[in-house]
Amino acid sequence: MECLRCGYQLAVLHRSVPQRSLALVIAALVLFVPANFLPIMQLTLLGRTTQDTIWSGVIGLYDSGMVAVAVIVFLCSLLIPFLKLLCQLAVLLSILSGLYRRTGLFLYRIYHHLRDWGMLEVYLLGILVAMIKLKDMAQLQLGVGLLCFVALLLVQLWLEVIMSPYQVWEELSVEKRSARD
Repeated sequence: MECLRCGYQLAVLHRSVPQRSLALVIAALVLFVPANFLPIMQLTLLGRTTQDTIWSGVIGLYDSGMVAVAVIVFLCSLLIPFLKLLCQLAVLLSILSGLYRRTGLFLYRIYHHLRDWGMLEVYLLGILVAMIKLKDMAQLQLGVGLLCFVALLLVQLWLEVIMSPYQVWEELSVEKRSARD
């Protein structure tokens, strides 16, 4: 889609956006549980071995008395990314079924407000910094959870590219619905 006046490309229109996006959302939901609850790394220090997950990080912060930090980490790394995926799933199902378009519009607005708060890429950067700092002090082994977490991040990035906001708004628009009915 180009500007009629200057020819600037305003939006990239993809084919089969709802179907392709639905496949990516389902893949992200499948990766979400192992990414957050399987070990990211195994750390051995002075004969003591621990396996760390994202969930155990939240619990560790809470147990050490940092309740506010634990709540923020829980929101930004677990709850909000999960809610984003559920909103995207509901919006895509609304588009594909042709039902509950007003609910789809409402959930897509919520998704846009949540986009900035689900900070998985920042969390991954924190994990990488922690691994670099810890590798000199202890024996470190990467876990399956880290692979799932990186895969989840890449799937969500691909979903952001494929799920064009212009096309989603267009599919959910009231005018389009009334023209079909």
